Amino acid sequence: MYKMAENLRTLRISAGYSQKELAELSGVTNQSTVAKIENGKGEATNKLLRWYADHFDVSLDWIFGRCEKPQGKLYNYEPDILRSKMENKEEWAQFVKACFEPNSALNAKLQEAILRLSTGGEGE
Repeated sequence: MYKMAENLRTLRISAGYSQKELAELSGVTNQSTVAKIENGKGEATNKLLRWYADHFDVSLDWIFGRCEKPQGKLYNYEPDILRSKMENKEEWAQFVKACFEPNSALNAKLQEAILRLSTGGEGE
């Protein structure tokens, strides 16, 4: 609890907000609520914790003191289907080659997927 209170206080101070300003921005009832939370004498609601994470662009893991990096724990997720394809080195090599073959259907799909990712799903 103490680490979380300390992290919330650090976020507020680093942004240059007073407790009153932060209360107004976040929709908390008043400055004393912020003070209690920062002193570990009050509990922040889930809604408020999500607000802190979104507003200050930090992870809830960091707010809770579960990691040292504000962006949180980073995982290397490998879906099972991808992992199984990678185990067969020849099949994986053919797949990668096909993705970058200029006239292949996989190349077109890969380009389309990358363009969708880069535009937030809006296409070209």
